[in-house]
Amino acid sequence: MMKPANGQTIIQSFEQFSPKSYAVEGDKIGLQIGTLNKKVSKVMVALDVLEPVVDEAVEKEVDLIIAHHPIIFKPLKALRTDSAYGRTIEKLIKHDITVYAAHTNLDVTPGGVNDMMAEAIGLQDVDVLVETVNDPLKKLVVFVPEDQAGEVREAIGEAGAGHIGNYSHCSFNSKGMGAFKPGDGADPFIGAQGEMEYVDEVKIESVFHESIEKKVLNAMKKAHPYEEVAYDLYEMASPGKVHGLGRIGYLDQALSLDDFVQRIKKAFDVKGVRVVGEGDRQVKKVAVLGGDGNKYTSAALFKGADVYVTGDLYYHVAHDAMMEGLAMVDPGHNVEKIMKEGVRRKIKEFVDKNNYSTEVLVSTVHTDPFRFM
Repeated sequence: MMKPANGQTIIQSFEQFSPKSYAVEGDKIGLQIGTLNKKVSKVMVALDVLEPVVDEAVEKEVDLIIAHHPIIFKPLKALRTDSAYGRTIEKLIKHDITVYAAHTNLDVTPGGVNDMMAEAIGLQDVDVLVETVNDPLKKLVVFVPEDQAGEVREAIGEAGAGHIGNYSHCSFNSKGMGAFKPGDGADPFIGAQGEMEYVDEVKIESVFHESIEKKVLNAMKKAHPYEEVAYDLYEMASPGKVHGLGRIGYLDQALSLDDFVQRIKKAFDVKGVRVVGEGDRQVKKVAVLGGDGNKYTSAALFKGADVYVTGDLYYHVAHDAMMEGLAMVDPGHNVEKIMKEGVRRKIKEFVDKNNYSTEVLVSTVHTDPFRFM
């Protein structure tokens, strides 16, 4: 019989996709309200945690909300339940609804908000716009009995070790002789207490990015037959993988700015946008950054973008861009709603793979405070 997943298990899986270490310094991410130490029958993915969203969660008997925008962003000086904000938190606590926030870490992570936006626009040859995280390379060296080497190689490969370019499960293997003497209290897989044992072993070497170290080591230990696993970890001189905010890439063919705007409106399901630049100018190289990307306009200019797509555009930032010849399209902050379906798919993949009964929903409440007249 299928059982619901534990909240902690769900979030551990999610953080393998969107590590907390990817968040910018000071960002309010992670568990914000409630506990993850409980069974979760229903998860709801939301952009914002507003009172109508919480009412929806109560009605649908949701146990956990995974949101992009933190409900608690500034330190609380008071919590008054006669205010909308206070009522919202009160309802969450009364109905035992846990709130977990993934903000800039979800923006930065590969496959996260900014990649979702770049894909929706149809960008090709996509790269990071603003570098914020360097995920260094490490090497795992582990010694395994020859007969079990294949199982350990497969386990660490599935955990993400050995990914080099378009290749996965890469490793170097060399044979040798392992020697050990099990002591009192040992329960050896091979050999007997107090007797010297010699075993044909394979030394497996494989590289991985530091952000998945825990996952790789857990997979190795689970697959390894020995109760005490002999392994080494090395820091690599090779450059790590760079992650960051925003994306920059190319359209399959140049468009007029006016035609590009129509693509943006369709891609993000918005009725109107704010535009800087003449409608007939040609654009091909596109920078995009979800949310408020004003302070990264210079990065879009530096990397040679023809047009920069971001939200909450300031008047004087638009002036500066216009004078520098950079077109801009502001579809609003709420277009980050694209994350709801993307995160739902990620959580659903985990639930289905592990045969949990947990249901994964998307909030249907419209949280954009603006409307076009």
